[in-house]
Amino acid sequence: MRYFTIQPPAELKPYVRFYWVLEHELKPDHSSYIYRSVADACTELVFHYRSSFNELNGKNEQSPSLSGIQFQTTQYRRFITTESFGIFGAYIYPFAVPYFFNIPSSQTSNLAFDFDTFLSRPGQELEEQIMVAGNNHKRAEILSAFLIARLRQNVLKDDRIAVAIRNVIHNKQYRTVAQLADAYNLSARQFDRKFKESAGFSPKTYMRLVRLQDALTQYNADKTLTQIALECGYYDQSHFIHDVKEFTGYHPGFYFSGKAEGTEYRNT
Repeated sequence: MRYFTIQPPAELKPYVRFYWVLEHELKPDHSSYIYRSVADACTELVFHYRSSFNELNGKNEQSPSLSGIQFQTTQYRRFITTESFGIFGAYIYPFAVPYFFNIPSSQTSNLAFDFDTFLSRPGQELEEQIMVAGNNHKRAEILSAFLIARLRQNVLKDDRIAVAIRNVIHNKQYRTVAQLADAYNLSARQFDRKFKESAGFSPKTYMRLVRLQDALTQYNADKTLTQIALECGYYDQSHFIHDVKEFTGYHPGFYFSGKAEGTEYRNT
């Protein structure tokens, strides 16, 4: 399993967290690989440039999964392939969605589309260019040019909320919605409305998603589940267990055991 990230150009850094690559050579004694995506506070553009996946539903029935966009989500999804694969993705702050795609973030939560459906001809052309690119750094250049061209058609309207969302993701010093609202000189009601417009979820739900991602970065760390829960801001063990089960489909004891499907890349 090979996983690495590529930084976007300076003009995109306020909007794109990073590009990522996941590659895997299926061993002869393994007939398939299951990739599991978990609930996430950011939006992802995903390109399957080597082989394809099918999505598994609750009954393990399969349907084709195409390259496309997965918006910020409270849901986990499962995908299966029977071939070695390569995936290139972009991890985008949710407040950037309106500036790249001319649609409010509040209207996109938990949605996913293939590029042809979502962007029509421009999406088709972008996917074709990404697929035939010689390497992943070239893919990053192609996607950067596409996103910069769309970004330059718009101007960020309320930088306070963008800063607030980035602070929730990166700084983690705020533990309540009231603290966040006060920090940006807004009433709790104003802040809740503006935040949901830009992030796609209420501040409370969004902070739950970010807290989950913080916890999952502790995968394979030499810490107890109690230590992980406390360090990531959970009030108690029961809240930690509830969120991990809801957003990943696993009890944290199993998720952090190393046996959960689709978690191998977190150790690369």
